[in-house]
Amino acid sequence: MNRREFISLLGGAAAACPVTARAQRPAMPVIGFMNGGTPEAGASVLAAFQQGLSETGYIEDQNVAIEYRWAESKYDRLPGMAADLVRRQVTVIAATTTPAALAAKAATATIPIVFETAGDPIKLGLVASLNRPGGNITGVTQLSSELVSKRLGLLHDLIPTATIIGLLVNPTDPRAETQTSDMQEAAHTLGLQIRVLNASTESEIDRAFASLRQLRAGALLVGTSELFRSKPEQLVALAARERVPAIYQYREYAAAGGLISYGTRLTAA
Repeated sequence: MNRREFISLLGGAAAACPVTARAQRPAMPVIGFMNGGTPEAGASVLAAFQQGLSETGYIEDQNVAIEYRWAESKYDRLPGMAADLVRRQVTVIAATTTPAALAAKAATATIPIVFETAGDPIKLGLVASLNRPGGNITGVTQLSSELVSKRLGLLHDLIPTATIIGLLVNPTDPRAETQTSDMQEAAHTLGLQIRVLNASTESEIDRAFASLRQLRAGALLVGTSELFRSKPEQLVALAARERVPAIYQYREYAAAGGLISYGTRLTAA
């Protein structure tokens, strides 16, 4: 399905009322919006999503309804959320993080799905190919996870004396394995050593940063995760406390005082 077909589907849902119901107000198409993070961290994403809808003529509560589902970085909630949207027979599912996209795909092969992901949708199993995604799913990728090696190169340029680099990942995130393997490969090329730090909760983030000194890490790369993106101030403060220069994925980290970020604009995606 292409973008035009999705937009036509949204409009067609409202026009498909039976003739006998003409006296009633047609039911609005319903978008099931799924995100792996929190409403607070996803505020800018949601604003951009609503702007994108308005640019195609859809205004929430006027001619389209939206059912919101936020997993708050607890990815085990997503399958249930996706199943609930399927039971409600929403017109289309907007899955705005990789874990949400995977859960939506597993839940339905008929309801159209539009995803936004930081990873490679082919490697993740979301689509068959970029030009022919197939099935009921299509979307946008930032390929941000694939920029890990570029971030490592920039960090090495900035801190050439750092030969041991920490990599912070969320092991519950489906992109963690790809990020780690890409980082190890890039580090080998540069003659660097990688120390993987796992954190899937706020308290584990604190412990991960506390271990940097013991690991003798001279710099840190923060991986892709909704958990990390929801806490830029915490991560930047911890890096400052440990006196470890760090590179991040999104500009929000640099705006919060982080050393440098390198990646695509999430709101544009």
